[in-house]
Amino acid sequence: MKVLRALTIKEIRALVVSPIAYAVVAVFLVLNGYSFVMTLLLSKQATLVHIFFQSAMQLVLLVPLVTMRQFAEERRGGTLELLLSSPAPEIDIVLAKFAAAMTVLVAMIGLTFTYALVLGVHGTPDWGPVYSGYVGLVLLAGALVSVGLAVSALTANQIVAAVVSLGIFGLLWAIDSLAALLPSPVDNWFIGLSLLARFTPFAVGAMYTSDFGFFISVTLLGLFLTVRALARR
Repeated sequence: MKVLRALTIKEIRALVVSPIAYAVVAVFLVLNGYSFVMTLLLSKQATLVHIFFQSAMQLVLLVPLVTMRQFAEERRGGTLELLLSSPAPEIDIVLAKFAAAMTVLVAMIGLTFTYALVLGVHGTPDWGPVYSGYVGLVLLAGALVSVGLAVSALTANQIVAAVVSLGIFGLLWAIDSLAALLPSPVDNWFIGLSLLARFTPFAVGAMYTSDFGFFISVTLLGLFLTVRALARR
């Protein structure tokens, strides 16, 4: 645990001093803030459903920027071999990078809770969908980060890692649209793999065990593949 804690602190510091993290957080908050203010002024409704869907889509676009350098930069700089030769096992290295990325993303998502406080002061929002929406965003972020780390562990080029991650995320986000072209029961399998279809219940206030299981399974699979990618090297 001491090794994992030390690695996590190191990775968090590395992300905090990176301009990419600040750029990602700034873009996320500015776009969501603009959308929140404009929607509130136009609709006069105490709801954050539109913010949750917009935030989810932004995570799909922005998480690759956070994960692309986690292993790719280490490999390009020649420090990955040094890190892997240390007493720390691969699982601790992967978990440390995962925890660091999630710390930044959870803090970023948490800052938008001020929108819910504003609604609570000036209106009577339905708090059920608010809480479930934030749970869904955290679960989605975890799944995206783990897959992004797996991609980053397979390449030494940050741009390649970002583009491939974005392609995978985009495919998983919109794969349910392909289901309309497929016969039953194959269409249901594709819908079951859709990040959008899995996230939607959280955004509207419904939380199902199957959706929890999906995001947790994707997260664990991504972490497992990342560990295996490091072990191969």
